[in-house]
Amino acid sequence: MAEEKFSQIIDRDINVEMRESFMDYAMSIIVSRALPDVRDGLKPVHRRILFAMSELGMHPDKPFKKSARIVGEVIGKYHPHGDSAVYETMVRMAQDFSMRNMLVEGHGNFGSIDGDSAAAMRYTEARLSKIAMEMLRDINKETIDFMPNYDGEEKEPVVLPARFPNLLVNGVSGIAVGMATSIPPHNLGEVIDGVQALIENPDISSLELMDYIKGPDFPTAGYVMGRSGIRQAYTTGRGAVTMRARTSIEEHNNKARIIVEEIPYMVNKARLVEKIAELVREKRIDGITDLRDESDRTGMRIVIELRRDVNPNVVLNNLYKHTAMQSTFGINMIAIVNNEPKLLTLKEVLSHYLQHQIEVIRRRTEFDLKKAEARAHILEGLRIALDHIDEVIALIRASNSDEEAREGLMTQFGLSLDQAQAILDMRLRRLTGLEREKIESEYNELLQKIAEYREILANESLVLEIIGQELQEIREKYADPRRTEITIGEESILDEDLIPQEEVVITLTHTGYIKRLPVTTYRSQKRGGRGVVGMDTKDNDFVEHLFVTNSHHYLMFFTDRGKAYRLKAYEIPELGRTARGTPIINLIQIEQGETVNAVIEVERFDEDKYLFFATQQGIVKKTPIEDYINIRKGGLIAVNLREDDRLIDVKLTDGQQEVIMGTAQGMSIRFPESDVRSMGRSATGVKGITLDDGDELIGMDVVVPGQDVLIVTAKGYGKRTPVSEYRIQSRGGKGIKTINVTEKNGSVVGLKVVKDEEDLMIITSSGTLIRTSMEGISTMGRNTQGVKLINIREDDSVATVCRTDKSEDEPEGEGGESAVSENPPQEGSGSEPAADSAEE
Repeated sequence: MAEEKFSQIIDRDINVEMRESFMDYAMSIIVSRALPDVRDGLKPVHRRILFAMSELGMHPDKPFKKSARIVGEVIGKYHPHGDSAVYETMVRMAQDFSMRNMLVEGHGNFGSIDGDSAAAMRYTEARLSKIAMEMLRDINKETIDFMPNYDGEEKEPVVLPARFPNLLVNGVSGIAVGMATSIPPHNLGEVIDGVQALIENPDISSLELMDYIKGPDFPTAGYVMGRSGIRQAYTTGRGAVTMRARTSIEEHNNKARIIVEEIPYMVNKARLVEKIAELVREKRIDGITDLRDESDRTGMRIVIELRRDVNPNVVLNNLYKHTAMQSTFGINMIAIVNNEPKLLTLKEVLSHYLQHQIEVIRRRTEFDLKKAEARAHILEGLRIALDHIDEVIALIRASNSDEEAREGLMTQFGLSLDQAQAILDMRLRRLTGLEREKIESEYNELLQKIAEYREILANESLVLEIIGQELQEIREKYADPRRTEITIGEESILDEDLIPQEEVVITLTHTGYIKRLPVTTYRSQKRGGRGVVGMDTKDNDFVEHLFVTNSHHYLMFFTDRGKAYRLKAYEIPELGRTARGTPIINLIQIEQGETVNAVIEVERFDEDKYLFFATQQGIVKKTPIEDYINIRKGGLIAVNLREDDRLIDVKLTDGQQEVIMGTAQGMSIRFPESDVRSMGRSATGVKGITLDDGDELIGMDVVVPGQDVLIVTAKGYGKRTPVSEYRIQSRGGKGIKTINVTEKNGSVVGLKVVKDEEDLMIITSSGTLIRTSMEGISTMGRNTQGVKLINIREDDSVATVCRTDKSEDEPEGEGGESAVSENPPQEGSGSEPAADSAEE
């Protein structure tokens, strides 16, 4: 007994068992559940739903029937899985926003593009759509093979006849084991045109087929940006296309608003609206004042109201960048070919479909031929009987049984069993002359059809002609115009194409508030004026960076931690003169406690130029600008700082210039840039100047022969000194004096190399800004204190200075105090009204 009990135990290596079992499972998932067949473009569950509905008689001309009945039929006979999975699959086939050509016609709540679920299957009803009947046409003519269902009691189709290329028309997505498929929907008319082109020219390439099949055609319409991704997908089987929402810009109450009319395929509209609202709350997108979903039965309409002062095209581009209004559809054309998953090109997909149709037409023709030959055989027997009707009647009357009569007919007239039986079953009315003519006519027609069928089977060109004709009939009956518009590539649509080229002022405060202003906001004033308020800052905040750039240029932000970030100038919100600005953390992903303390503009990253870095401890470094071409959103390491050091300035150079640097205690050094070798992006650098205890580097600039070195102190004093007075030294020395630092003028806060044909912009910690001509600033030697450039209150100080192009607007009578005035004017004095009137 013991030996018999354990006789079925087999020793098995667990590694082999696991490998083989998993492969069996994987192939079952791949072939029987997750991937479509290349011939009909259906997964097994889709095929079983359509077949079950056909068997239940749920045709387009019949009444709707409960979805629960369909699901029960499918899981009871063909698909031994969960009812919810079957119902969800059927629901998707009935959604006009999921299927390009719906295969199921639904009645009731079948969900929405907002992500609403369909009603329970006991409430909804369904039937086959008209085009679904083309998938099933000729299924009863032995055009396809059948196989036993899961319990062996029923038969189900291995594949449907699929009289149109459903794999491309409706697309498919599925995740198997170790692979996935993602095929977008296409336009029925275009795909049929592609098959016709393949029939006419079997050597046509996938690229040539793109003349007929332009690209995906999504049910939700929208745009596809560019053809490069389509071309790659069609020629290799893998690619990606960028989808965009269809939008328009309307003017309403003197304000612009963006109207979203179509959205990318498979995007949830409700979630899209929520995402836009979230971005507005987080101030990642600026300028949106209201957001409404006005969609109804007539179509989609999302209204995005904008402020008057924002450029709607910039807001729109930000929406494309940060929301699903621009999405990517990854194409991976994997399908089952001869029970194996294969990656297919466009031509291969159409070729396999065409071969399937050739087989369908051949098998249908063979079925019709057999049927016609069988009927002709019967008619031949009836014709013999009618020619010998008296003998036939006598033989039948003399027979004692049907079998005897049948045998007699077969023996006497040489008839077959079927012919003899047909004669016995013949009604007396067939003996009339009219009926005899009908038999002759039917027989002659059958002979003609038999000849046609045999010719078709003998000539493949006729088979292809039939396929072309029937596809054309389907095209004329069901094809509709393309919905998705294929436009130029997204790389050709740049924000700067939508933004006018203009000079702009960028201001950035110590606590990180940034804004953009037109340079014309500030009008030129005389030396010593009180200026106009350039920014309304918070308590204890002050403007730390101010510069002029072009709205089309890149802005590189360098932080005290040595990291680099990048924006376009137009991406910085344009705000009013007294507005505080937008937190820079909403624009670049700086880390907690990280502050921006150097900003430069860059037109292109492909030039033979360098970034020259200087740190507070006098360390310098030179790195090619091309090393910074790929700056991620999270920033990039620009310089590897030593402990307790911080980056203070960066300049764009050609690698062969001279550099001058200044310290807070009035020391400076000038040396050739070539003294510093080119280093990698993450290098630390070398010593540029040796600092005294308590001193620190406050500025750096590139030397231009014939120009002057401008020094500005914290208490508003400044001067110009010819560059020639600063002798060239070796890198790393202590340098020479550039200004006498006293309690009267304060420590040095700015060092710039300037020329007469420029204006100077000075901004204080309280946000007051003045613009004055560089010509009006006195030229003095290095060992001097300078003259007063701006009147500073006791509780205020100069925060930063900036060069800008010379203003042509310098009206007479707008001056203020003299350049050497010691006493700043009080409120109501002559300087204040002059500044205000200039602004107005």
